[in-house]
Amino acid sequence: QVQLVESGGGWVQPGGSLRLSCVASEYIISSNPMAWYRQAPGKQREFVASKMAGRDPRYSDSVNGRFAISRDNAKKSVYLQMNSLKPEDTAVYYCKTKIDGYDYWGQGTQVTVSS
Repeated sequence: QVQLVESGGGWVQPGGSLRLSCVASEYIISSNPMAWYRQAPGKQREFVASKMAGRDPRYSDSVNGRFAISRDNAKKSVYLQMNSLKPEDTAVYYCKTKIDGYDYWGQGTQVTVSS
C-alpha cells in the first residue's frame, strides 16, 4: 500500500512563498497522476493542482499563476511551489495519487498565511 508523506508547511506572511514536498513510499509511474488538494476550516476539500506524464499541469483558478507543481519520479516526489500567498490560501494541504483506480492520500501539512 502506497504511503504519502507531506512536508514544508508552516506560517508565512501574505505575499510570501512556501514549497511543499510529498514523498511516496514506493515508485509511482509517471502516467499515474499526482495532485495537491487543500481543506480550509469549515470547508470541503478542494483541488489545487495535478501533474501526470505527457500532459500539461492543471491548476485551480484560485491558484493559477501563483502556484507551480512539479514531479521528480526518481525521488518519488511531487512538489508545490506556492508564491504570492494570500490569507485565503490557509488550509491543510494534502498530496494524492491514484493507482489502479484507488486514491491514496497523505496526512496533510498545515499552511497558515497571516500577518
